[in-house]
Amino acid sequence: MTNRITTLSRSVADKVVVITGAASGMGRATAFLFADEGAKVAVTDLSRERVDAVVDRIRTAGGAAHGIVLDVTDADAIIGAVEEIRAELGPIDVVVNNAGLAVGGALEDPNFEDEWMRALDVLLTPHQRLVRACLDDLKASGEGRIINIASTEGITAQRGAMPYTAAKHGVVGLTRSMAVNLGVHGITVNAICPGPILTGITEDIPDDMRDTFARRRTALRRYGDPEEVAHLTLSLALPAASYITGAIIPVDGGLTAKND
Repeated sequence: MTNRITTLSRSVADKVVVITGAASGMGRATAFLFADEGAKVAVTDLSRERVDAVVDRIRTAGGAAHGIVLDVTDADAIIGAVEEIRAELGPIDVVVNNAGLAVGGALEDPNFEDEWMRALDVLLTPHQRLVRACLDDLKASGEGRIINIASTEGITAQRGAMPYTAAKHGVVGLTRSMAVNLGVHGITVNAICPGPILTGITEDIPDDMRDTFARRRTALRRYGDPEEVAHLTLSLALPAASYITGAIIPVDGGLTAKND
């Protein structure tokens, strides 16, 4: 159609998007998708080699990307990374807090305290630090977007993952609180709760165990693909998604709905 009937934009072209944990799994899929849609992507992760591989792939396909090695547990490094991104790509429009790790632990474990702090240091605290570092840009845009990647463990719980579960519940609470506090600036804040997804965290699980889990626990009877999560992330970043905020959305193949 040459003359559109609707008014809200479904384009992220030229938007500057910061993605943590962007060198593999859901983060990499998200970086590729935003680049495909014309966004300028800041790829951040721990490994220079893997960051460069993602950036090179995007640039080879004709997209715009800048790579930064970033340890999200380093508060000063987050501030420096945001300054570099702003200088290389421009003011930041979208923040995707995706960096993560698998961490377990029962209360009886002698190293529980260490695992607890590691979960908070990687899975929760960096989210607010990155948002705070980008906040002036997000406010200035008038339609800033923050997408926090939580987990179904942020709305349910299973045995043996207490530090991880607590941190992901924290992400859900942080998301809702940010949405309430930042809405006055036109900033939306939402959380995605992936279920069983084929990523680096789950790749070491034997195939038969993954298949059994998926058949028993999910309505779709399979693990999800990282790109299936990325498409929801993109949708929440659209200018047209201007009235969605404080939402906690599972992408879990029906895991949280299934009760049989």
